[in-house]
Amino acid sequence: MEYVQERIATLHDFDGATPPAPTDRAVVIVPMTARDHASLAAERVLSTLETVDPGQVIVALRADTDRVGEIAGWLSSFDLSLEVLWCSAPAVETALADAGLDGRHGKGRDVWLALGLAAERGEYVVVHDADTENYAPTHVPRLLFPLSRGFAFSKAYYARVENDRLYGRLFRLFYVPLLRALADAHDVPVVEYLGAFRYALAGEFAATSGLVRQLRPPRGWGLEVGTLGDAFEVAGFANTAQVDLGMHEHDHRAVGGSDGLGDMAREVAATLFRTLEGNGVHPDYASLGDRYRTAARTAVDQYAADAAFNGLTYERANERTQIEAYASAIEPPVDDDRLPAWADAALEPDRIATLASESLADHRR
Repeated sequence: MEYVQERIATLHDFDGATPPAPTDRAVVIVPMTARDHASLAAERVLSTLETVDPGQVIVALRADTDRVGEIAGWLSSFDLSLEVLWCSAPAVETALADAGLDGRHGKGRDVWLALGLAAERGEYVVVHDADTENYAPTHVPRLLFPLSRGFAFSKAYYARVENDRLYGRLFRLFYVPLLRALADAHDVPVVEYLGAFRYALAGEFAATSGLVRQLRPPRGWGLEVGTLGDAFEVAGFANTAQVDLGMHEHDHRAVGGSDGLGDMAREVAATLFRTLEGNGVHPDYASLGDRYRTAARTAVDQYAADAAFNGLTYERANERTQIEAYASAIEPPVDDDRLPAWADAALEPDRIATLASESLADHRR
């Protein structure tokens, strides 16, 4: 049984842990797009939340006008205190543009819109993806438990083993080797913090409303790394925990194509490097690609041994090909697409909620 503590507090599931937690004081955010509508995974997440009974659930929904009414009708069928925050509502788009915050859509933008509202309504905020196929009623309480013990931020970790294969490719083949290459050259707290999480790219986290108001998420797939960067500044090692959520099954993405792992790697890398530079760390980008490749190829050999030990299928050549695709993402960050912390935003969360609700009502008539 593994019970090692890391630099940040690590809460293990030794045997079906079901810790007490203040779920009634928490708001759960579930980002969704039209593709999640009525999916088995999203259905499981929401029906499981019915048994958890949090204070409120906010579904941060991105959907076109011709789909939103149908999706909202489906969401209303769940026995939850549930609010649909239509993130792509025309009135919301206009309000953001008027505040100088118009720009591309993405997961980070959707979650950011919900974070401001959740921080107003709950003492704690929990964020959960909608594509977890084995979502369990213990997930929310486990993430909340550290907060009830005085921590300000908690992050999920879990194993990604499905169909006799290792998944979590972007994390284990890109993020981890990249952090190892950076750590060899930069012995500084922010690099150690970003490398301390067992699954830094997990979409599940919880935080106090005070910390949530300080988050500055990027608009897209850099959300998870951006959140860690802000948590480092606000919570630090002493007020951060990570929590074992067991085994997870998620949707899988191709490496290439729009919104594939290659695109995600570029956004993750840009956010990571922006976080480092904001903390005074300036990587040698000219040499970092080769140092990353060396660390990643070593990891492939290690994963090959681990897979063989467990009788799993492992395609070493395919994993090495992915490394080359990810290496192209290692370049200096250009545009800063972070949204402002709600503590500093020139918008009121309740105003966004009202605009989204009124737009939704118009499209459900």
